[in-house]
Amino acid sequence: MTSILVQPVVMAGGGGTRLWPLSRAGFPKQFLALGGKETLFQAAVARLQGLAEAGFTLAAPVVVGNDEHRFLIQEQLRELGLPASASLLLEPLGRNTAPAMTLAALHAVDDPVLVVVPADQTVTDGAAFRDAVAQAIRIAAEGAICILGITPDRPETGYGYVRAEAAASGAARVERFVEKPDAETAARYLAEGGYYWNSGIFVLRASAWLEALEQFRSDILSAVRTSWAGRSTDAQFVRPDRDAFVAVPSESVDYAVMERCPGSRFDLRIVPLDAGWNDLGAWDAVWQQAEKDAAGNSFVGDVLLHDTRKTHVHATGRLVAVVGLDDVVVVETADAVLVAHRQRSQDVKKVVAALGSSKRTEQALHRKVHRPWGWYDSIDHGGRFQVKRIMVKPGASLSLQMHHHRAEHWIVVSGTAEVTNGDKVILLGENQSTFIPLGEKHRLANRGKVPLEIIEVQSGSYLGEDDIVRFEDTYGRH
Repeated sequence: MTSILVQPVVMAGGGGTRLWPLSRAGFPKQFLALGGKETLFQAAVARLQGLAEAGFTLAAPVVVGNDEHRFLIQEQLRELGLPASASLLLEPLGRNTAPAMTLAALHAVDDPVLVVVPADQTVTDGAAFRDAVAQAIRIAAEGAICILGITPDRPETGYGYVRAEAAASGAARVERFVEKPDAETAARYLAEGGYYWNSGIFVLRASAWLEALEQFRSDILSAVRTSWAGRSTDAQFVRPDRDAFVAVPSESVDYAVMERCPGSRFDLRIVPLDAGWNDLGAWDAVWQQAEKDAAGNSFVGDVLLHDTRKTHVHATGRLVAVVGLDDVVVVETADAVLVAHRQRSQDVKKVVAALGSSKRTEQALHRKVHRPWGWYDSIDHGGRFQVKRIMVKPGASLSLQMHHHRAEHWIVVSGTAEVTNGDKVILLGENQSTFIPLGEKHRLANRGKVPLEIIEVQSGSYLGEDDIVRFEDTYGRH
């Protein structure tokens, strides 16, 4: 019997606004390690690699993500030890999940069964996940479209629901989709049975998706095909044509196709998934899946609790003490602190929207910003100065660049720096320094085998990150 060809697809383009301030637009929740050592994205990729144990032939993984996150994706794949054959399909801007899945289907070779998973979910029982997905793969190989459904254990109002027809065993046919309900309706769904939470995990042949999209939303398919036809490829990075992608309608997989399948010629099935699933859509969900103390509290970092119950505290750099509170969420980061009622954690997205409207940097970036060459941490700033701590990975270098509005002073803290300053190239060791005048071409590189750390003091009339003119860049940035 020929093994079924399976294409793992990880959808990594989400923003994770409801897990602010830990999740930011520039470093969203899927790239965070909220509990263990692996990030949510890495765990999603690793779970799909486990399908090889079920006897399927696995194609190299495909990741559909935001172009701005390409180096995060690449670095986290490298940490997993996956081969460089993994493909990164980079959306120039977000257009929701239907166009993202279409990119993966157009990229697929030999009409594999696509196993499409969000990058920001947790699963505690890997074996149960593998068994449920394997069942869905075998059904999808025969032409059906499968959704993995979660049996509700509480009247949850934050998820969409799927109603399934009665089935003696196996995968039931989907009867209809229902929107996120109010509390009373959710309780009724739980009492009636036959309803599942929509996990957002889909299993189907690439051709089945394209055929269904052609019937229900041919405008999306046509627009994505036009963008795909104009794609460019650079190593692992596959970039659809930006101008054409702007014209792609923004729509979810559910609205575009899945909700239209019941009663049509497309066979839509639901496979139950009982594997400790959680989509971590808000801080309340993080609390629900975390280990708790006797008072129902969960915490990460340096935390001190007194007379506190059913509370989640996440500290990243300082001691956080909570006294006499119940049902709250406290999240501390270097530049922002969130305090919210745990049952109102869905409303954190409103805070993020307000930050975006006022153009505050806390909406998009952490104080510590990751770059393909390493990271920088803005540790102090004033009217005409800014101080950064910069780490450059071994073998990495910043672009050859200049600034119109600022000068820079570099002091080496550890490692050895190769500094290009105008027409001179010098080596600086620990406790040595150099000055980069305003308007001078310069580059910082680490040719050694240990991380390089420097303190950078900027001074000038404007200190924004957009005051960079790049002449050469290893990473293809402009």
